[in-house]
Amino acid sequence: MSENVAAVESDIMIQCENLVKIYKTDEIEVVALQGLDLEVKKGELMAIVGNSGSGKSTLLNMLGGLDKPSAGTLLVDGRNLLKYTEKDYIEYKRDVVGFVWQNNARNLIPYLTAVQNVEMPMLLHSEKKRRQKALELLDMVGLSHRKNSRLDQMSGGEQQRVAIAIALANNPKLLLADEPTGSVDSKTSNVILDVFKKLNRETGVTVVIVTHDVKLAQHIDRVVAIRDGRTSSEIIRKRSYVEELNELGKKVQVENEELSIQEELIVLDRSGRLQLPKDYIEALGIKGGDKVKVDLDKDAERIYVYKGNSV
Repeated sequence: MSENVAAVESDIMIQCENLVKIYKTDEIEVVALQGLDLEVKKGELMAIVGNSGSGKSTLLNMLGGLDKPSAGTLLVDGRNLLKYTEKDYIEYKRDVVGFVWQNNARNLIPYLTAVQNVEMPMLLHSEKKRRQKALELLDMVGLSHRKNSRLDQMSGGEQQRVAIAIALANNPKLLLADEPTGSVDSKTSNVILDVFKKLNRETGVTVVIVTHDVKLAQHIDRVVAIRDGRTSSEIIRKRSYVEELNELGKKVQVENEELSIQEELIVLDRSGRLQLPKDYIEALGIKGGDKVKVDLDKDAERIYVYKGNSV
């Protein structure tokens, strides 16, 4: 790999600064990302959420080496993806990143067994090493007992766990998951999330999950919300008292107790811009183009936003 794409040691896995992606055709230009900032540490498990058209899938495709940024900075494990050649991208997708798609058809070959599917990315290895590694990965995702089953003999959740094992076959440093629970029920969704948590904890792989599943996001410690192509806010999950007791070995069951306590923090970009949450905008009765008044309290600790000239 050339010098201009050589990796630089850091504790940061993903660094986006003023990241821009523009799609152009003969008649139209669409700005999918417009100055997005994001930082993800090595070994972190986090989620990205956003409405359709927010730019979250565009970001995931660029992190996966499937699309190239138009401008800004995009570093993954110290590698500058804006300077990558086609050859560099091939090596990157082979050695650095693993991808779990929402559509299992993009992950799995239906006429092969689970273990044969997991072996596919390792064809350059010896047959003995392939089989050993594939069995280890199936064990990690809890599917040793299904190693010889074909896809039509497995549930949707089991197929998705096979897909996760496939994504880990070449020991990626970054694991990306695109709506991994989009086609399963809530119980199976929790099982899949537990698999990601276990892999993150035991292997140290950095995991980024793109999801619209609010219930899934409630059980992830850090969630970044994207709106209109920019980082809008971060949702930090705090442990409840019940969770703390359970972690201390004092098993407590409380009916109708929501274990996830979340705090949403608005992200201020490098130019000093911020995006108010949608429910705040609706409560204030403002819309795009309206003027608002912003005040700072006397202790310089709080900012107040008022509609128009009401104050």
